[in-house]
Amino acid sequence: MSFLILCLTTLGSFVVLFIVAKFVGHKQIAQLDFFDYITGITIGSIAAEMATELEQPWKPLTAMVIYGAITLLLSVISNKAPRSRKYLNGTPTILMDHGKLYRENMKKAKLDLSEFMVMCRQQGYFDLTSIQTAIFEYNGKLTILPVSSQRPATPNDLNLAPEQELLFTELIMDGRILEDNLKRMGLDLTWLDKQLKQRHISSAKDVFLAVCDRNLKFVLYEQSRDKN
Repeated sequence: MSFLILCLTTLGSFVVLFIVAKFVGHKQIAQLDFFDYITGITIGSIAAEMATELEQPWKPLTAMVIYGAITLLLSVISNKAPRSRKYLNGTPTILMDHGKLYRENMKKAKLDLSEFMVMCRQQGYFDLTSIQTAIFEYNGKLTILPVSSQRPATPNDLNLAPEQELLFTELIMDGRILEDNLKRMGLDLTWLDKQLKQRHISSAKDVFLAVCDRNLKFVLYEQSRDKN
């Protein structure tokens, strides 16, 4: 009987962990910040405890839900109040600028010179003289701006004037006609209706996205319909 309960609690911990991860979002997997790290290791530990808790599995279950809710709440706060990100996630730190290394900033970022050199080499910079600015981002990654002589050449550097790429303008978005964009393109509703009829679309409400370039190339994506 206890073996059956152990199997059920293990399965339950897996299901709850999956649901909590879904609510937290893919950022937990793709890009960890300070709070994501805390939540990730803690929820994993609680889930393991729940799998072996045979008497009162609701206690670790409640703790998992609370940790997930805290992470979700912090995410909402950082989105609603951008200024709070400075205190929740931290701020970027300039480690090097115009050939000058900022050792105090390295100490704040908990990095020493050898670690900084490793991160530079990982991005292909073996010589510090080829780096103009190096910024340690709050997510633990190093962003490097090379000196002008090391940057990839652009058409402007070669005094070239290539033809501008054709940009698409949205005419219908999520079933709603963007009349201002139509006027900006010199088009009207009659032209748009003709384009829809040619593609056997009865109404703009059936269109998820429709775009048009300066050559009047019209591309649309129909609304997806759930399959039963």
